Amino acid sequence: MPYARLNDRMSVAPQITPDDLPNLVAQGFKAIVCNRPDDEVPPDLSSEAIRAACEGAGISFFDNPLAPGGLTGEAVAAQVGAMQAAEGPVLAYCASGTRSAILWAFATAGENQMPTMDILKALDAAGYAFPHIGPQLEQFARQPG
Repeated sequence: MPYARLNDRMSVAPQITPDDLPNLVAQGFKAIVCNRPDDEVPPDLSSEAIRAACEGAGISFFDNPLAPGGLTGEAVAAQVGAMQAAEGPVLAYCASGTRSAILWAFATAGENQMPTMDILKALDAAGYAFPHIGPQLEQFARQPG
């Protein structure tokens, strides 16, 4: 299953399946974050189906669905919470990995974990180039927490 690494703790991917879990665990992932709303997937790929597969594989699961165009401070805060609660490398997924990558970028900027240019470089290296979001990331990083 393809995924893109953003940094040592965070990777993003398109939709995963329960069958992907053994391989993801073998690759060292300790947590999965679902950023895809259930209304976009069939029941066998719902967040509850993936949660059950994660539980069976002994890996943490966090559900933070983000509808296209629905980026909010609450969604970013939930992503931060999932990233901080995970006890090791995290894989976040959505339809293509894009929403997960954007959530990571804003979560990372909001926590002042990396300079904006480094966030943009990480996105680009992972195949998710969004040079136009630099000003938004900087503005988000300046907001009181």
